[in-house]
Amino acid sequence: MTEQLIVNHLSTLALAVQNKSASGRGSGKNIDLYGIKKLRELILELAVRGKLVAQNPEDEPASKLLERIQAEKKKLVEEKQIKKPKELPEITCEEKSFELPLKWSWCRLDDVTLHSEAGWSPKCNDTARSGDQWGVLKVSAVTWGEYKASENKQLPQHLEPRPEYEVNAGDFLISRANTAELVARSVVVPAFTPAKLMMSDKIIRFAFSKAVYPDYLSLVNNSPASRLYYSTVAGGTSSSMKNVSRNQIQMLTVALPPLAEQHRIVAKVDELMALCDQIERQTEASLSAHTTLVENLLTTLASSADAEELKQNWQRIASHFTTLFPPDARGEVSIDQLKQTILQLAVMGKLVPQDPNDEPAAKLLERIAAEKARLVKEGKIKKQKPLPPIAEDEKPFELPDGWEFSHMQDICELTTDGTHLTPKYTESGRPFVSAQCVKPFKLMPDKCRFVSEEHYQDYIKNRKPAFRDILLSRVGAGIGEAALIDTHLEFAIYVSTCLLKPFKEFIHPEYLVLWLNSPVGRHYSEKNTYGKGVSQGNLNLSLIRAFAVSVSPILEQKRIVAKVNQLMSLCDQIKTHLQHQQQTRLHLADAMVEQALT
Repeated sequence: MTEQLIVNHLSTLALAVQNKSASGRGSGKNIDLYGIKKLRELILELAVRGKLVAQNPEDEPASKLLERIQAEKKKLVEEKQIKKPKELPEITCEEKSFELPLKWSWCRLDDVTLHSEAGWSPKCNDTARSGDQWGVLKVSAVTWGEYKASENKQLPQHLEPRPEYEVNAGDFLISRANTAELVARSVVVPAFTPAKLMMSDKIIRFAFSKAVYPDYLSLVNNSPASRLYYSTVAGGTSSSMKNVSRNQIQMLTVALPPLAEQHRIVAKVDELMALCDQIERQTEASLSAHTTLVENLLTTLASSADAEELKQNWQRIASHFTTLFPPDARGEVSIDQLKQTILQLAVMGKLVPQDPNDEPAAKLLERIAAEKARLVKEGKIKKQKPLPPIAEDEKPFELPDGWEFSHMQDICELTTDGTHLTPKYTESGRPFVSAQCVKPFKLMPDKCRFVSEEHYQDYIKNRKPAFRDILLSRVGAGIGEAALIDTHLEFAIYVSTCLLKPFKEFIHPEYLVLWLNSPVGRHYSEKNTYGKGVSQGNLNLSLIRAFAVSVSPILEQKRIVAKVNQLMSLCDQIKTHLQHQQQTRLHLADAMVEQALT
């Protein structure tokens, strides 16, 4: 593939490389920007394989460069300006990962290095240098070909600076310690670099012969093949922080082109990276505009005043369908946002029409209160401390006629959590469900562990889950996620899970699950979570009992659930269709990537 073809198809290639790995998938913005990140890696890979610019038969072969460098090093050794370099092993066939173009040669980084040195290791605090004070670079100053001079620590005043370690324009630096992704990144320090900055001992400076172009060597060092090499040899006691030795860096295998071609490659890479920057800015602007459009339309939909306005707003959604739901990551995200809007409309009483013949929710709540009083009198449930009436400023929106707000505890015969005892797990036995088994609208008992029959009996006392009860995550990463128990499987639950037993004759459990997973329900869970940011958080039971639930007549609850199921199914069909369209486009782009690398 010629460099012009790459330029012409940068956007398509961005989609292709995005599809090469599922690990970058997340939000729509992350997916699209991930594609550009992978595109940058593809450009580097093509560059160091000799596939980015045309070869010139008039160029002096790289083998001649290596001969001149060896003669230069020998002379410097004889003049005692540098030490005699250690002999490194021959490059193996396994290290030669692709076939070289004509006039290219394989070498190790040390073959083109005249000398190298690590920096200084004074004890500094985390204060960045100020004024004309001396500073010591952090390893984060060297990252992905970018020199970040502001990443430094101020040298304590009682220490004398060591100017021999000062960083100067044109220096080739490698950070030998960093996170697993950033370890051994390199940079050529640009002109006009701030003075009075020294290398730390975790940064190594390499000086090369003038027969090679340092900017090209930095491209090689930062290319995907070199990243793979460093990930293999890097050590470290931490799972996140890694380090490589100077010897391991010197062992790096380099595909060396003629000097003139090195300059052409760097110029082309700079040009293509600038285009990537432009695509990235355009992508971010497009994603921002799309997000704003989606949010505005869906907010308008949720704020519809009556059935007629709601119908008109649905029509607006339909008229913007292709814009809202393009066959890419943005469309999938928009579908998920639409699902949340449907849930919000449902619990606000705007999804299905009201029937004046339905028994009002006020009467429903009276009958629930009477039933609850009877169960208390018979000793079947405990009497709960009554909560104060729901104030007007606690009501999140205005309700339709026939609806009422009610505290969660007033529509449930039991609101509790699982055992607080540390479970003694067994290889088999009774299922034991924790919060990790609960996802929105989905109970996953296959994710559970097991406890003995004896412990199971202890754990279910006064809190035995039953068919069509509800589980709500109250501790952990998924706080506020709720699922219906849609199985007759008998199991115990852990303290991380809240068990809700609604009065099923008056409250449709599927509606209550819908309410809990809706934006308003998730908002209650989020705002009432303690310790968020310090730990995974904890949703207190007493606060769950005080949730202000919007309650409709029982028949309307069933109509709402049926309508939501219908619309969610339609959303899933649209998403599947979008994914198929996206896959078709990406197959073509994948073929282009394969062509580029062969």
